[in-house]
Amino acid sequence: MNTVSELGKKTIYPQSYSAEYLCPISRTGKRLEIGIDPDAPPFVGFDCWNHYEVSWLNEKGKPIVAIAEIMYDCNSPFIVESKSLKLYFNSFNQFKFKSADEVIQTIQNDLEPRLKTAVTVTLHALNSAHSPTMKTAFAGTCLDELDIECSTYNTDPNFLHTENTVVSESVYSDLLKSNCLVTHQPDWGSVQICYEGNKINHAGLLRYIVSYRNHNEFHEQCIERIFVDILKRCQPKKLSVYGRYTRRGGLDINPYRSTHAVDVHGLNFRLPRQ
Repeated sequence: MNTVSELGKKTIYPQSYSAEYLCPISRTGKRLEIGIDPDAPPFVGFDCWNHYEVSWLNEKGKPIVAIAEIMYDCNSPFIVESKSLKLYFNSFNQFKFKSADEVIQTIQNDLEPRLKTAVTVTLHALNSAHSPTMKTAFAGTCLDELDIECSTYNTDPNFLHTENTVVSESVYSDLLKSNCLVTHQPDWGSVQICYEGNKINHAGLLRYIVSYRNHNEFHEQCIERIFVDILKRCQPKKLSVYGRYTRRGGLDINPYRSTHAVDVHGLNFRLPRQ
């Protein structure tokens, strides 16, 4: 099993199928840094990956294209490095599969032993009504029109504070931007925060989101850090944090973390930048 990362390196793209491109990364180290007990995380949820550049050859050598939806539990021991997953999918390009079902089974067989958890894989035809549908925005109140002054661009949870009003609300921002932990390339995203409890001051919450602008972490780690900071600072009774990031190399990553179990049906959709 490959454990050597190609992230940040010049890479020769694969010409034949191989699962050895996949590079698993343990969640433990970063969770300990964020303040999460790896054996008792304060959330449940999922990581959803959509890949829009999936292609293989049928038995006659004709190219087939599809959109892949990959979903797995957020408390799997490992994630897969995104560049390694792109290289893995590129290794399908000149490989013959008998059917889409064989492609699905291959992906599951390759990912599950590396993630150490069950993986749901769905292939959507480009004209399928079941492929991720477009939404104009997250549901809830958009924070981005607030006229705030910003000067802090490294994560600062001190911006988070509550007011003496109990609410149940959903808010979101399209101003989330962080950087890849290794390459420092920009990662652009939208984040939705749904909670019940004392109202979180909206201006402070937006400043907090903006403070990720120069922060270096993977998508999953940023969303977990946001979740933990809000949980500790604002102490809501219920909390869900959903990040949807723009794609790179045809792949978008969408982490969802919540204090309570959720039905994933309908939660995988596309925002305008995706």
